[in-house]
Amino acid sequence: MGGELRILGRRLAFAVLVTCAWLMPASAQSPITIGFGMALTGGLAPIGKAALLAMQIWEADINARGGLLGRPAKLVYYDDQSNPSTIPGIYTKLLDVDKVDLVVSGYATNMIAPAMPVIMQHNRTFLSLFGLAVNSEFKYPKYFSFTPTGGPEPKQSFSAGFFALAMAQNPKPETLAIVGADAEFPHNAMDGARVLAKGAGLKIVYDKTYPPSTTDYTPIVRAIQATNPDLVLVCSYPPDTVGMVRAAHEVGLRTRLFGGGMVGLQSSAIKTQLGPLLNGIVDYDFWLPWSRLASDESKEFLRQYQEKAPSAGVDPLGYYLPPFAFSYMQVLQQAVQGVNGLDQDKLADSLRSHTFKTIVGDVKFGPNGEWAEPRVLEVQFQNVKANDLEQFKDTKTEVILWPSSMKTGDLIYPYAKQ
Repeated sequence: MGGELRILGRRLAFAVLVTCAWLMPASAQSPITIGFGMALTGGLAPIGKAALLAMQIWEADINARGGLLGRPAKLVYYDDQSNPSTIPGIYTKLLDVDKVDLVVSGYATNMIAPAMPVIMQHNRTFLSLFGLAVNSEFKYPKYFSFTPTGGPEPKQSFSAGFFALAMAQNPKPETLAIVGADAEFPHNAMDGARVLAKGAGLKIVYDKTYPPSTTDYTPIVRAIQATNPDLVLVCSYPPDTVGMVRAAHEVGLRTRLFGGGMVGLQSSAIKTQLGPLLNGIVDYDFWLPWSRLASDESKEFLRQYQEKAPSAGVDPLGYYLPPFAFSYMQVLQQAVQGVNGLDQDKLADSLRSHTFKTIVGDVKFGPNGEWAEPRVLEVQFQNVKANDLEQFKDTKTEVILWPSSMKTGDLIYPYAKQ
């Protein structure tokens, strides 16, 4: 009799444990971990730190709604110091030591490319953030790029607006100077520019790179000026973008169109630092709250972001990367929920075959994991006065010129008249 009671007791205890596990809230279960490196120090940090805040907003939001698959989502991240050499070690640690469930990239082409061999070795599905044509060499079938430079030719889509605006002018420009850092992103952007220049019948009179460690850009701009180019396309990251803009003003650069591929001019800190030196520059952008791309959902996200930005010490406006950092986490969330699990092959199949709803619009991936359709804006800085932040909330300081369906103003041409 005593033995039967013990058996019955064990069965009851097991039943209670099963019931408790089923009823257990997401917060009490082991989390689904999402690992990545992010630029929290170094030259890319102003943009990287803003992206991290956006991802943390997503993390809080999804957990407040029950988590992923009924489990809390947890971001596991390390500072990549804006240094590509740190990336292989970070992703090896995330996968082999931390054993994260999912991996995504941090910000920027130069930080994504070094992660690819590690990701491929581990056969992981990899969603990246703002990488230009990273997969053009790797051709990894489980790579997906959350970047508006898409279509069959992502390298060319990056500067397509710059060339479209230039070639619409009368008289048409005839000569082009291309310059950029000797690094992954500028090389890809410059490759695309050369193809577009050839198609437009432009003569390239200057085509050189400079070391990423460069600090004095005046000799570079003087060398460009000596070729007397009609157009100057610069493919640069934030530190060299600032250096090139200052050097252009110091030298008195005479050209019709200047800019095109300058990363950093989308950052509030750099906008306020350069102030009126921005006037006349034509550059790319991906999203602005006064563009047709802005939705009620994106504006609500921006409200939340801007509320948290001061205490987090990040970009107070958050127009550039934050909406996309939140959105690529939305895509990951939808893929996981769609396959109801973490199987890497199933996740890749889902990403490859579905259209995803995000705060920056519907996104579908095409060949090589790029966006099926590019969605790049070309803008010009106009009417910038002094160095205050508030003016950059005004549509008149960053005018959308291209595509025509998004246009909010007219091009001031040529740049030399600024």
